[in-house]
Amino acid sequence: MSQSCNHSWFDELPAAFHAYLNGRRLDEVECIVPDLNGMSRGKAMPLSKFSPDSPVFLPISIFYQTITGQDVEMDIENQWAESDMALVPDMSTAMAVPWAKQPALQIIHDLQDLNGNPIACAPRNVLKRVVAMYAEKGWQPIVAPELEFYLTKPNIDPNEPIEPPVGRSGRSGTSLQSYSMTAIDEYGPVIDTIYEYAESAGLHIDSVIQEDGAGQVEFNLTHGDPLWLADQVFYFKRIIKEAALKNNMFATFMAKPMRDQPGSAMHVHQSVVDMQTGKNIFSDDDGNATDLFRYFIGGTQKHLREVMPFIAPNVNSYRRFESEANSSAPTNTGWGYDNRATGLRVPNSGAQDRRLENRVIGVDANPYLAIAASLICGYLGMVNRIEPDAPAESELDEEQEALSYIPLTFDEALRIFDDAEEIHQALGEGFCQLYAAVKSEEMRLFHREISPWERQHLLLNV
Repeated sequence: MSQSCNHSWFDELPAAFHAYLNGRRLDEVECIVPDLNGMSRGKAMPLSKFSPDSPVFLPISIFYQTITGQDVEMDIENQWAESDMALVPDMSTAMAVPWAKQPALQIIHDLQDLNGNPIACAPRNVLKRVVAMYAEKGWQPIVAPELEFYLTKPNIDPNEPIEPPVGRSGRSGTSLQSYSMTAIDEYGPVIDTIYEYAESAGLHIDSVIQEDGAGQVEFNLTHGDPLWLADQVFYFKRIIKEAALKNNMFATFMAKPMRDQPGSAMHVHQSVVDMQTGKNIFSDDDGNATDLFRYFIGGTQKHLREVMPFIAPNVNSYRRFESEANSSAPTNTGWGYDNRATGLRVPNSGAQDRRLENRVIGVDANPYLAIAASLICGYLGMVNRIEPDAPAESELDEEQEALSYIPLTFDEALRIFDDAEEIHQALGEGFCQLYAAVKSEEMRLFHREISPWERQHLLLNV
């Protein structure tokens, strides 16, 4: 008899997990939470130590850490005390750890203080806060993310440039092969492993394509609830990285890992339905676009540059917006119908599927914070009735680009974010101050570094 049969909650786990377990003994439970950068943190424990009714604890200081692991000292009025947080499992997120040597279960946890109040700086709670604002209006946002990433040769020395991987042909990819089935087949074993892991975890992939870059792949996820889709992106990043390692490759979600290759985005399709009727509020009964759709676009145009630290959260994020090196990333908040030259695109669709695609978000973004930030822009547009600019029919001219620019450096993005009072109020002032402090420290640490370019061209030439 399996040890797991002694736990009443075990039978309620998803069918995909029971199929993965296949009568084997469950060895370990991973209690995980996403940090500010979307990294997985938490605790692993034997099955006998886990109970959905018994929270485990972590220090709140995990949210005071930069991407390098360095602590940031905070001095904010009414800031959270340096105390423990209670990790409360969301059992709807329970799924297999397909790459584990012994059967293991992973569960995303919500975070509360010791009085049961949500931890305001937890990314999952930030997204819940935004979804609740929609619910107060009787609205339910729907999103569908698209994940671009690179498969690369293992990069053991950080001083060496990242290179495309060697595929089944024995050659390293260098050319641009957008939508090529042959290019997808080159990395067939990795793709097969990703599908295998996803099936074991009970996750579903809508489609997979070869993107523009050498070794660049895109996975599309089906549309649904923002929190569940953010959970899926969080899980898929773990799955993809582990699948690549199993096949002697790296998978990277850096926005711009290689100088002469395109960057990687996380395009997010967004619509909103009425909670009572299930109808898309962006379309009227005759199938025409509504005022709310227009306002959603207008709010996104107005506020998108203010939330750039959430959708382009790293120094490297802004390299994706460079005009050279085959970059197709939009550098504007313009919008248009089926126009990929704009940062905001209205895809061809029927009335019930009318939506806005945010094409500015980088794949290096924390999915909870990026989706929350994008949705809050549209929300503010709807409640404040913000009119959009005229739609762009093709490439934006110089005047349109100047009026709809996005910040192209992390420094500028943080300066704009610092003055975004409506965004701070919507997402929580304390959280926004903490996030800005962490990201400012990361930027400071980056600027301290001496790059290979400087050593190459300045060491003996100046």
